[in-house]
Amino acid sequence: MDDKYMKRALALAENGIGRTSPNPLVGAVIVKDGRILGEGWHEQYGHAHAEVNAVRNAGNAEGATVYVNLEPCCHYGKTPPCTELLIESRVNRVVIGSLDPNPLVAGKGVQRLREAGVEVNVGVMEQECRKLNEVFFHYIKNRRPFVVLKAAMSLDGKIAAPSGESKWITGEAARKDVQHLRNRYSAIMAGVGTVIRDDPELTCRLEGGRNPRRIILDSKLRIPPGSRVLADQGNNRTIVACTEQAPPDRIRNLENLGAQLLFCRSMNGRIDLSDLAEKLGSLSVDSILIEGGAAVNDSAFSQRLVDKIILYVAPKIIGGERSKTFVGGYGVESLGEAHRIRIESVERIGEDLKITAYGIGREEPDGEES
Repeated sequence: MDDKYMKRALALAENGIGRTSPNPLVGAVIVKDGRILGEGWHEQYGHAHAEVNAVRNAGNAEGATVYVNLEPCCHYGKTPPCTELLIESRVNRVVIGSLDPNPLVAGKGVQRLREAGVEVNVGVMEQECRKLNEVFFHYIKNRRPFVVLKAAMSLDGKIAAPSGESKWITGEAARKDVQHLRNRYSAIMAGVGTVIRDDPELTCRLEGGRNPRRIILDSKLRIPPGSRVLADQGNNRTIVACTEQAPPDRIRNLENLGAQLLFCRSMNGRIDLSDLAEKLGSLSVDSILIEGGAAVNDSAFSQRLVDKIILYVAPKIIGGERSKTFVGGYGVESLGEAHRIRIESVERIGEDLKITAYGIGREEPDGEES
């Protein structure tokens, strides 16, 4: 029975996708005598937590059991501690999917509840709970963004024809699925070559979706001032990562256009992505969706920054040595040096395949190293 209500808490938590970053996705269900009294989820960063919304929805939670996928907070942040609310509401039992990795909580929430006489059970559907918040767990532990590399390619691994044409390799269903990724992750990253060639907007086109923060890799600031990624920035300023090689006049021009420049170390003439990741982490960017070309993908893999891979594979053969593969660069000298991945799932998306995988040696969603 605990699994049933925890599944409901997880489903509620998903309603906050794209809204709570850098906070976790949390859902809460309040149950008494086999009946759901109230439900809630963390709807937006800085707003009430899931437990608060569930208690408000229930009205009276005395003697009830609360199901929540992540340990209730016990400290003052943007909002008061949820543990105190649950204690004041006189609930009998709290069932928790996973402990919170945040050192400010990390078991202290459970301890506070038990000290107040509340029965607490931890670990119900723990793997599923940690998987939902893989971004949050990674960011809290490493203080750098969770990096997802997405690519659309033909069955023989090509991302464009020899002419450079790439629209559209995959079908409409796969392209729509990508918009859900843009809504989910905090930022989207592309190289300046992609911007110059395609002039993309890099926005989320889902109805009600949230636009990710745009990050452009541009060591020498070659980005055209009229690029669409520099338009309609508002409070969500586009980040342009560059190096000290950037000309002063171009620096001034981009700053006048509202862009935020991040000066990073150089590696082989390109942006040092490890240095950039650290800087982005300090700006509370907890996740990045890389939609770059072959060169950007090569840098991300060679610097071992890729945590998750999502590949959309179309049932097409492009062929040709001049057709780019989704990872460029020199590659590895031998198969023993190949970047190994663990495939988690393969599913049909319209006419295409969607492959989801994790980099071997990267942190897994359950907190273990593979």
